[in-house]
Amino acid sequence: MKDTHSPDRAMTTTNPATEEVIDTYPLMSDEEMHAALDACHAAFSDWRMTSHEERGKVLKAIGAKLQERKDEFAALMTREMGKRLEDSRDEIDLCSAICDWTAQAGPEVLADETRELQDGRKGVLSKSPIGVIYGIQPWNFPAYQAVRYAIANLMAGNGVLLKHAEICTGSGLMLRDIFEEAGLPKNLFTVMLIDHDQSDELIAHELVRGVTMTGSANSGSIIAAKAGEHLKKTVMELGSNDAYLVLEDADIDLAVKTCVAGRIYNNGQTCVNAKRFVVADKVYDAFVDGYVKAMGEVSLGDPTKEDTDLGPMARKDLRETLHEQVEKSVAKGAKIAVGGTMPEGTGYYYPATVLTEVEPGQPAYDEELFGPVASVIRAKDDEDAMRIANDSRFGLGGGIFSKDEDRALELAKQHFDTGMVFINHFNLATPEMPFGGVKDSGYGREHGGFGMTEFINAKAITLPG
Repeated sequence: MKDTHSPDRAMTTTNPATEEVIDTYPLMSDEEMHAALDACHAAFSDWRMTSHEERGKVLKAIGAKLQERKDEFAALMTREMGKRLEDSRDEIDLCSAICDWTAQAGPEVLADETRELQDGRKGVLSKSPIGVIYGIQPWNFPAYQAVRYAIANLMAGNGVLLKHAEICTGSGLMLRDIFEEAGLPKNLFTVMLIDHDQSDELIAHELVRGVTMTGSANSGSIIAAKAGEHLKKTVMELGSNDAYLVLEDADIDLAVKTCVAGRIYNNGQTCVNAKRFVVADKVYDAFVDGYVKAMGEVSLGDPTKEDTDLGPMARKDLRETLHEQVEKSVAKGAKIAVGGTMPEGTGYYYPATVLTEVEPGQPAYDEELFGPVASVIRAKDDEDAMRIANDSRFGLGGGIFSKDEDRALELAKQHFDTGMVFINHFNLATPEMPFGGVKDSGYGREHGGFGMTEFINAKAITLPG
């Protein structure tokens, strides 16, 4: 058993705006980890026998409890990872909406299906829960990332474990408390304060029946391989380099305004942020002029202040990595149109930045820039813009700006190689619509009812005719 009181057996949270330590949490010993897993499985054994309607009532109560504690929870998230307070409140609203929609839609999505078989027999398809689902989640949306998979799996009748990112440990524990205050049985949603070695052991454990992860493509590959060794199903929501196309007939004012919001939302640290801006040559100069001006007016500062547009990045190393990507891109020919300078002083701040002359071979073209840096790429025409958008190993989301929405819809359906496309607007997630990507952005879907059936046993039962 590991010593939980050893100094290196603890996790620390730090305010990225002030660089002050918020709290320290001891890691679980191996014995404590196994006990927590056993308790979650025991809670699942009871929960799986409840009706969909009973589960839905609890989920509705969780949504209401999140609203009741919204200001407190939002303030904690802002302290732990630096997002603007307004964005933190919006995140809680999204989480409540997920609870409400899942509670309403769940009974229909998970209902038994009856099928008449060709040989005259009767078939019943039962969507049964499978057990404990283990989620490994990042820091950028401390409440939403956990709610997204947890609520769907609780509705399906599964138990849920959460290994949250170290920097938002407090948010994970508060979410657990809110779930239980709302009436969720104790231990059914359990926060695991464990290290990577323990996480690998948890993945291998026979009581863990599925693994879901949100994070980078590199981390996802490692986790998926580890789960695959033990024949565990996985859902992977990984990074991306989402392209937003500004076509020749685009409303430039709308495109500029939306692309600024899409790039800096959540301090630019979102898998589905707008990141690459692929602009047809005919409107390139007009878009760049407006976009660079608007990004230059973005106010950088205290995330708790209402007049702040952009708060700090979540960690020092993340800011350093982003700046290194900017410098490498510039060294390979990119131009800094605005921003690009590492601020001095306290806090992990980075300004809204625009890179132009972006070409293949530069990090700004090839990699995900997880922070408030926009890559503007010139396309010869609309067809070339679509080609460039798909010239990426990622495929989570993307956008199209065009006054011809029918044509944009056709491009989205037939040509855009991503899991999600937003036409003439920017969005993150909607409870009613599936969320997920293709290529190195992962596989599997959450929201829209899909998340409720990722970790079920579609049990085929046949009866004589």
